Amino acid sequence: MAGIHPKTLQDLEFPTVLQQVSARCRTEHGKALALEIAPFTDEEHIREQLGQTAEYLSSFVSENRIPPHSFEGIDKELQLLEIENTVLEVQGFKKISSICTNVTTLKKFFKKFKEYYPLLQSANEEIEENKEIPALVDAVIDRFGEVRDKASDKLFTLRREIQQVKGKIGQSFSSALNLYNGSDYLDDIRESVVENRRVLAVKAMYRRKVKGTVMGTSKTGSIVYIEPEATLKYSRELNNLEFDEQEEVQRILKELTNQIRPFAYLLSVYQEYLAHLDIVGAKAKYAEDTNSLLPEINTEERLFLREAYHPLLYLSNKLKNEKTYPQTIELHPENRIIVISGPNAGGKSITLKTIGLLQVMLQSGLLVPVHERSSVSFFKTILTDIGDNQSIENHLSTYSYRLKNMNNFLRLCNDNTLFLIDEFGTGSDPELGGALAEAFLEVFYERNSYGVITTHYANLKALANELPHATNANMLFDGRTLEPTFQLVLGQAGSSFTFEVAQKNGIPYSLINKAKKKIERGKVRFDATIAKLQKERSKMARTGNRLQEEETKAKEEAARLEKLNAKIKSKLENYQELYDHDQRMIQLGNKVNKAADKYFRDKKKRPLVSELLRIVETENSKRKKQSAKQAKAEREKKAQVAQEVQKEVKVIRQNKKVEKQKAIVKEKNKPRPVFKVGDRVRMQDGKAVGSIDSLEKGKAIVNYGMFTTNVSVDQLELVQKAK
Repeated sequence: MAGIHPKTLQDLEFPTVLQQVSARCRTEHGKALALEIAPFTDEEHIREQLGQTAEYLSSFVSENRIPPHSFEGIDKELQLLEIENTVLEVQGFKKISSICTNVTTLKKFFKKFKEYYPLLQSANEEIEENKEIPALVDAVIDRFGEVRDKASDKLFTLRREIQQVKGKIGQSFSSALNLYNGSDYLDDIRESVVENRRVLAVKAMYRRKVKGTVMGTSKTGSIVYIEPEATLKYSRELNNLEFDEQEEVQRILKELTNQIRPFAYLLSVYQEYLAHLDIVGAKAKYAEDTNSLLPEINTEERLFLREAYHPLLYLSNKLKNEKTYPQTIELHPENRIIVISGPNAGGKSITLKTIGLLQVMLQSGLLVPVHERSSVSFFKTILTDIGDNQSIENHLSTYSYRLKNMNNFLRLCNDNTLFLIDEFGTGSDPELGGALAEAFLEVFYERNSYGVITTHYANLKALANELPHATNANMLFDGRTLEPTFQLVLGQAGSSFTFEVAQKNGIPYSLINKAKKKIERGKVRFDATIAKLQKERSKMARTGNRLQEEETKAKEEAARLEKLNAKIKSKLENYQELYDHDQRMIQLGNKVNKAADKYFRDKKKRPLVSELLRIVETENSKRKKQSAKQAKAEREKKAQVAQEVQKEVKVIRQNKKVEKQKAIVKEKNKPRPVFKVGDRVRMQDGKAVGSIDSLEKGKAIVNYGMFTTNVSVDQLELVQKAK
């Protein structure tokens, strides 16, 4: 895809997309390389890169997520390894070891899950694994980034001697501290540290009383810092040992550097591989954030972008919680060129940029925000003429620049070219510029190029209508409110709504009328007709959408009812089978009960056995011959149905229980009536009604006519108040 010029990428704001991808990289190396992404020249390589990004994107929702692969860059270390007798720092070795471990982990992971990530595994497979470098580094440097004591026998001996001397220094210093502290020669702070050595804080007046080397004084001069004489010889010994230790550490690191030096090229490959994987991960994260995917790739030179979003606009609106309008557009051998017309601010330019940017992104291995049913192919050349290209440096006007650009188009256009031109033909006399633009468009058409242009020129709209493999399109405007709907409609040219928009913006009607008289009557009528058709089309589109929504809802409801009907029918059949089975069991039980009753009376076993045999044979004659498997399946089915019935019965009983409890609570919470003598009452669980003869201390004597009874008023309920 060598025909994609940097100016084209700039026109389509591709560098801004790369900045957003770079921001999603985890490593500095990856961030830098992400900014250098450019469309690939080999179609097979494009497919591979797109596939890798799609695989990485799928890992975000997979249980088998790709392991972390961040790393610190080793460019400085690689440069040093190229120079003889250089020594790497400890942190450099840690970074090299970490990179090797990362690669080993990834190789193991992709090998295990190669069914999920075949393309990422393929890229990983070419890299040679190396466990030797981490082992060498680990033998010398511990996890805290320190050279191990056992990195060499000499270092082990030196560090042991250092510890012993430090112990002696500590003991001798403590003795001196106790000796002079008892003599009251020391200041209240007693001791301090100067040049990494412990010193006594001696009062200035007693400086000559303390034997040792003066290491310094306090700011006021009241304290003199002295290293005791007893520790001096041990301090010199310690200095010598520490110097030997540093020399030995340097020798060990130099030896380790020489062991790793032959692997410099492999380490460079490792870093490039991890940086590449970091970029693939960033592309996948960008795809997730922009709701992008990998559409179908075809070989029929067909570009079908369904519900395509401009990624930069999508992310910007997402932050502002604003709606982004998708576009659907199709280019194929039978419809190679689309001429978009309509009023300004309707979304023509953004539609043009969306097509170009998505195409460049695809050819750079980036997924695109389109519907999954979209289909794309690749172009060897992508040409753009977008925006105001006035060149101050070259003293070129916009029109001169555009003519130079068109000359470039004429030189490069062929049947595998996609051209995108915004405001085609503008910058000169409308009639002459329009005629020249028409001539250019005819050449592009004859060369079988694919393209999208935006224009206000009527002659270009007419040409698109006449050419068999070109079509008009317009950005819909609401004719009533004169607001853009940001919807692209193929098959019809758009009106510029020039006079309507002018009127809406407060231009006096008399002035608009005067302007109308100055131009050809036919042009006004033609533009008015287009405007009217566009309004009708917009109205029909809204009606069509509403009807489609209603039809979809009706179909969904019908499908739901059909499913419910089938479920109810199945349940009824199962319940009927269960009922029939239970009835049969009751009849069988009655027969057995009758035989048992007869045996109970006459105690004759033979008639009982023959009767039972007859019952069993009769039942068996009704049964179908079934295999053990079928019988088991039928038993399980009956058990399942019985279980369902039990569940439903349990639910019904539970509901009844709850209702009963609610009734009891309601009854309890109901305010108790105040009874009086003569009230007609009855017991709460009884039917007989009597009248109260007397009341005393919560007890009432109730007269039922034939007898009287003494009961608690809590057990009574009122039937009728006394008159």
